[in-house]
Amino acid sequence: MIKKIEYLVKEIADKFNIISAAAVVMIMLVIVIDITIRLFKISLPGAYDIVSLLGTLVIAFSLTYTTVEQGHIAVDLVYQKLPAKIQPYIDIFNNMAGGVFFAILGWQSFILAGSLKSAGEVSLTIKIPSYPFVAGIGLSCILLSIYLFLNLIKSVKRACKI
Repeated sequence: MIKKIEYLVKEIADKFNIISAAAVVMIMLVIVIDITIRLFKISLPGAYDIVSLLGTLVIAFSLTYTTVEQGHIAVDLVYQKLPAKIQPYIDIFNNMAGGVFFAILGWQSFILAGSLKSAGEVSLTIKIPSYPFVAGIGLSCILLSIYLFLNLIKSVKRACKI
């Protein structure tokens, strides 16, 4: 059961990462187009809004994938010097703290997205609704939280074997 859930989370993380990569390409296109047409004294309306909103997708949708691939910077100088019996307990703490943090962040993001939708909040210049982007952050945080809780279960099993 855990392996199936982990597989599903990894598959979703892969899809989110593709969306993140596409958002990076779109950001580059918007910036190149904006700079190019400025040569003719024209600016792209809403370029700042588009880049800002796409930036949220880049960051949020790459979180879980980066965690799955262990791509985050880790300072494990002290961790490696700890006895092998203690390391799983550090992992338990880290996975629990991260899982709870991202679960709360996801939950609060969904609440904020609902408030933004109710208020009709849109970007300043081209009036793109902001709530789907905030909901995307929430979805990504929940996915990351699930992955961290799965790692927590693995860490507890490792600690019990020692």
